[in-house]
Amino acid sequence: MVHKILDAVLFLVIFFLIQAVVLYLVQTAALLHGGLSLSQVPARLSAGNVGLSGRGLIAMSVLSSVVTLVVFIYAKWAPFTRVWLASHPWVALSWVIWLALGTILPSQWLMDQMQYSMPAATMRMFESMMGEPLGYLALGILAPITEELVFRGAILRTLLSLFDKKYHWIPIALSAVVFGAVHGNVPQFVHASLMGLILGWMYYRTESISPGVVFHWINNTVAFVMFNLMPQMADGKLIDLFHGDSKTMWLGLAFSLCILIPSFFQLNLRLKRN
Repeated sequence: MVHKILDAVLFLVIFFLIQAVVLYLVQTAALLHGGLSLSQVPARLSAGNVGLSGRGLIAMSVLSSVVTLVVFIYAKWAPFTRVWLASHPWVALSWVIWLALGTILPSQWLMDQMQYSMPAATMRMFESMMGEPLGYLALGILAPITEELVFRGAILRTLLSLFDKKYHWIPIALSAVVFGAVHGNVPQFVHASLMGLILGWMYYRTESISPGVVFHWINNTVAFVMFNLMPQMADGKLIDLFHGDSKTMWLGLAFSLCILIPSFFQLNLRLKRN
């Protein structure tokens, strides 16, 4: 049991370590490109005032995702299998898409109720990345695959092996909290933890990261599209989307629940545990 726990911790540490090393390399490349000599780079990095452009952040995100995927797949920490997809679960995946769409407005409303806001630095980072077309490659495609492979395919898979099947919600909840915590701020912690419960449940039912990747992809894609269509909404509240009309907002939330609840019901029937 201790060995399995250490494995899960190791996966998380390696995930962060890869990001830290890639960040260091990208920042070093940016400083060298900016005219600094190699001997001047360490002092500048130690000062902590190295700001990356949107393209620099995208390069860091893409590179760290690719390295993470290669390391975890090569080491077989997250076995990659097509067993579930081989059953042609296209109807189930369509309900995953509807479920993801149904969670967007309720999740935003919940975050609006909190007295915490996303840190300004984090907001600027996301805005600079989403303002670039290649930002979609980093946030909309590679991030969902990488995070599902690590947090469900490696960490949750390991934690599930520690508990009897009737207690499967314990490792699902633990992995969801870890997934929320790595985002580093309260609003994203709440959102990612709730999404982590759904993602973990789908992984438990299918033993495949595919439903989670689709769900994650829809969630991130909607955020990317909304930012580029309505950039003024980046730091706004849900009611602003409805031009301040609370009645319309509540109707939108009710409509979302009309999508979300049937989607859960359908997936509960269609995602069969092997």
